[in-house]
Parts: sequence; structure tokens; C-alpha cells
Amino acid sequence: MKLYEYLAKGILRQAGVPTAPGEVVDTPEQARAAAERIGPAAVKAQVLVGGRGKAGGIRFGNTPAEVEAAARAILGMDLKGYRVERLYVEGRLDIAQELYVSISTDRGARRPLVMASAKGGVEIEEVADEDIVRRHLDVEVGAWPYVGREVARSVGLEGAQAAAFADIVTRLYDVYRRYDAELVEINPLVVAPDGRLVAADARLNVDDAAAFRHPDLPVVEEGTELERRVRAIGLAYVELDGDIAVMANGAGMAMATLDAIQHYGGRPANFLDAGGGASVEPTAQALEVLVSMHPKVIFINIFGGITRCDDVARALLQVRASRGIPVPVVVRLVGTNEEEGVRLLREAGIEAFRDMGPAAEKAVALAGGRS
Repeated sequence: MKLYEYLAKGILRQAGVPTAPGEVVDTPEQARAAAERIGPAAVKAQVLVGGRGKAGGIRFGNTPAEVEAAARAILGMDLKGYRVERLYVEGRLDIAQELYVSISTDRGARRPLVMASAKGGVEIEEVADEDIVRRHLDVEVGAWPYVGREVARSVGLEGAQAAAFADIVTRLYDVYRRYDAELVEINPLVVAPDGRLVAADARLNVDDAAAFRHPDLPVVEEGTELERRVRAIGLAYVELDGDIAVMANGAGMAMATLDAIQHYGGRPANFLDAGGGASVEPTAQALEVLVSMHPKVIFINIFGGITRCDDVARALLQVRASRGIPVPVVVRLVGTNEEEGVRLLREAGIEAFRDMGPAAEKAVALAGGRS
């Protein structure tokens, strides 16, 4: 479960991590009032995506009027598929340097992992590996100050700044343990001109399996509207930015389908795992979601084990009969009740492939307007 920035900031603030003053607002008028109390401010969209600044979701104002105008521009905008309905108005920081620091769970090592970099302010995936400091922690020992000081020196901090950084690492670890976190991150951790360290942004992801231990945390509905619709059906779905809608059975098969589409030069529009054993009706509902995306092509890739190929064929024909499918459909169908599924599709004029490669190539060709 991911928490919005303002919630993560509140938890870090309670833990003693330095943060700038800030207020949550829902209207431009509230943003103006907040700026009258805070002063020059950053206006930040509260959505669960990264790269908000580049996408126009973070703006600045030196006066209450400028802050109100920034809030008016951001509220209601579509930010990577998420509608902005809430803002965080935060005191503007003067920045001498931007650092990165986080504590996450390294599942391979089965230990907490401290990561830090002197090149903060960008997604950590964009930072060169040699510029990232990593230090595993022993859960029986925790994050003593010496650990933070070692990491601080590795990112070029000394003296009082190194001590302040070590204190922040210790407090982050306390939050990590107390909230059963998968990730607690500050990016950027700002070095102010006077040498102070201040958390300018924050992320806190709580392990879903431990959410019941934290009833005080608000339940944050993740995902776009389409993602929530498919989740309500009981299937796994993630929106992407391509034009070939995909349905496959099993997460591994779905990932392989995306890879195959990209291999042939196409762009998948989504990840949809129809799971094993989904009946006709949930499958038909998932297909209706794909149709509503208005893709250029729909690619259905089924290797039936528990999933029955004839159920998939019936779901496809049900959707076509009830609402129509205005784009080409490419089907790869192999496995349980394959013969019956192929027969149903053939009688309806739909070809079913046996191999994924030719099917993916066909879908890409159709999306590109080639026969």
C-alpha cells in the first residue's frame, strides 16, 4: 500500500525527520490561505506516480496569488492517468545540493537495504550504479548511528552534516520497522545553503500483508480508473502507453506476451493477467475493458491449463455479440478444450494461432496498418 506524499511526510515528521511546513488543500482558495501562513511555496499534486515535476504536477509561487494560480492549474489535470484532486502546499526550500536516501527490503538478501546517493532529485533508476551507495542491515542490530555515518561519508558528507544524515537514517529505519514498510524514501533530501538537511519529498510503501496492523493508516486506492475496474473483477491489470491491448492467462505468460509484442516492434497498451480458471463472465468483463481502451488491436494469448480455451472463445464471442469489437482481434489458443475453442472461433470467422510468435507478429502488423 502506497501512501501519498503528505501522509508519508506526516509520519516522517512525527519520527523527527526534518521537513518543511506544509498543508493539504483541495481548492485553489485553500491553497492561497495556506500560502498566507507558510510564505513562498511549492504546490504539489498528490498522486501515486513519480516524475510529477516533469509532468507539470509541481509548481511554485512566491505570493499567495501565485500559489492560488498554480493550484488552479494543477487541480483536475490528468497526470499519467491519474486525476489530481488534492494538493500539498509546502514551504519552498533553498537548495544547495540534492541527496537520495532510502531503506527498502532486499528480498534476495533477505535484509533491509540502505541506499544513498549524492545525485538525488531524479528517479534512482536514472542514477549510475557507481554513484549509489548500498549497505545491508542486520535486523537484529538495526541502524545504529555509525551505519549512517559510514553511508554519509560515502556520499561526501562530513562533520555536522554527516551526523545529521546518520540521525535521519536511524529515524527512517524506525519508520521502516514500525510501519512494516517495503520502502521508505526521501528524494530529494535537500542540503540547504545553511547546511541543514530537509526532506523535500517522501515515499512510504507499507506491506499489504501487514496493513491490518495499522488501522490508523487510511486505505489509499491505487491505480487508474481502468485499473480499479479490472481489479474489482478480480484480475491483475496495469495500464501502459501502447496501442495493442493484451490479455493472457498467468503473470509469466502476460509478461512474455508484452516482450513478444515489443520484439516485433509493437507497443503493448496494458498488462492483463486473466489468471487461471477465470470463468466466461469475468473474462468477458475483462475483454469489455480492453475494448473501452480503444486500442488498434486486441491480442488474446491463452495457454490453457486450468483456463479452458472454450470458455475464452465464448467470452470473446459474447462481447462481440453484445457490444461489438470495432478493432482486429488476434487470438493464440492452446491447451485445455483447445479443439472446441478453435471450432467456436472458426465458425465465427476468427483465426486462432497455435504459436505465440506468429500471433504477436500478426498483432503488430495490424496495429501498424499492414496486412
